[in-house]
Amino acid sequence: MNGLLVVDKPGGITSHDVVARLRKITGERAIGHLGTLDPLATGVLPLLLGKFTRLAQYFSSAEKSYVGTIRFGFATDTFDADGEPAGPSVEPELTLGQVRAAAAHFHGEIEQTPPPFSAKKISGTPAYKLARAGKPVELKRTTILISRFEVLALNGPDAPFEMAVSAGGYVRSVAHELGQQLGCGAHLSNLRRTCAGAFTLAEAHTLEELTTLTGDSDAIEALCVHPRCLLPEMPAVTADESALGRLRNGAQANLAEFTQARLVKVFAGSRDLVAIAQRLAGTLFQPVVVLR
Repeated sequence: MNGLLVVDKPGGITSHDVVARLRKITGERAIGHLGTLDPLATGVLPLLLGKFTRLAQYFSSAEKSYVGTIRFGFATDTFDADGEPAGPSVEPELTLGQVRAAAAHFHGEIEQTPPPFSAKKISGTPAYKLARAGKPVELKRTTILISRFEVLALNGPDAPFEMAVSAGGYVRSVAHELGQQLGCGAHLSNLRRTCAGAFTLAEAHTLEELTTLTGDSDAIEALCVHPRCLLPEMPAVTADESALGRLRNGAQANLAEFTQARLVKVFAGSRDLVAIAQRLAGTLFQPVVVLR
């Protein structure tokens, strides 16, 4: 089964757990998710199935949007509610204006330290494995882009917010560093991803819904995102049989539909995605990923 399926991930399980569930539901072994969601988090989790896993490289820079809540009063070792308190709890004395003023520093291009309990690797070892073993975790600060961070209210110690952040950004690191800046500690108490690139909650399916379709490949494929809607930044080209034959065999081909784009999606018919091809010159293209 080839396609991209958007799942509404429930809380309390890992993204890898979702992949394992989908393998049982679909019978497809080759499945990969686009952008890990922590066990605490829920929401949009796109998954590539079958040969479409070869497309993962083209989704790596997608911005992601979230809604959630930051709780002030104490930090945790994981930077979220699943962790252990990293110090004594205090009663924060904050105003909404103070929180918003501090949040304004977390906008645009900033440097961020990933959480110690994360999949970031240190000399080939995931940081979370070192953290669980009680070993020191020293992660380098990375540059991310936060295009939106709006604190919506302040209800006691809880501040609901909305955020849009570039790939590789950690929302829980923002919560942790915001607590440090305000001097009272903070952690992420809940998080829901509402958008991952072009994919939204409106097209997401629950695991319960998908479980009822176990073994029904046609029904599951009907829930996948239409292939022509994938990677909208790449033009779609419908090729003739001669060009398709050459591209399927890794050879260069002329595509009748001329485009100045560097990369194009090549289709046989309306929805059969055959390849991603790179323009060499004029109408001459070289396949870089062959799917069919």
